[in-house]
Amino acid sequence: MFVVRDVAASSRWYQELLGATSGHGGDEFEMIMSGHDLLLALHHRDFEEHPGLNAPEEGAAGAGVLLYCGADDVDAVFARATTMGADLLDEPHTNELARQYEFTVRDPDGYAITIYKRQA
Repeated sequence: MFVVRDVAASSRWYQELLGATSGHGGDEFEMIMSGHDLLLALHHRDFEEHPGLNAPEEGAAGAGVLLYCGADDVDAVFARATTMGADLLDEPHTNELARQYEFTVRDPDGYAITIYKRQA
């Protein structure tokens, strides 16, 4: 679950990037879905019901964290990210050590997400 400034805006961003759908909707909490599978959850910065969940300080979103999100078609996600004007940190490439095809992008709250597909 990511703590975000604007749940609705982040939801739209992730839905467009991942070709996903809303599983909950709202200004406080969202579930980003692919069919019946939960890809990730978003929560507004103002919360009390989740002990241990911390809102990142401005400019320090996800310090020390890199989310990996699997995709069937990495190139299609990259094309959507490019069209969206997303903050691309690299281009799709083969990561020989991880044996996967991947690229990394930052979301509107500054979280880095590597979109990947495992290779045989």
